[in-house]
Amino acid sequence: MNIFGIGLPEMVVIGVVALLIFGPKKLPEIGRSLAKTIRSFQQASDEFQNELKKEVQQLEETIKTTAELETKQIESTKEQEHSK
Repeated sequence: MNIFGIGLPEMVVIGVVALLIFGPKKLPEIGRSLAKTIRSFQQASDEFQNELKKEVQQLEETIKTTAELETKQIESTKEQEHSK
């Protein structure tokens, strides 16, 4: 288990220090707040990734459409030159 580059031994040390600093009564409340913060961060990250994917797809479609139009335009120009 490795969260944010912190392994299990480090998490145990952090838990013990937190227990000594905040006491056993405050620790569950702090844990809940930390979990909510991590969850909201993950949701924001997911939303950002989804928006980025949408933008990339739109850009790819625009590039594809532009390439198709340019190809048709080049073919049309060649046909006009050959018919002269």
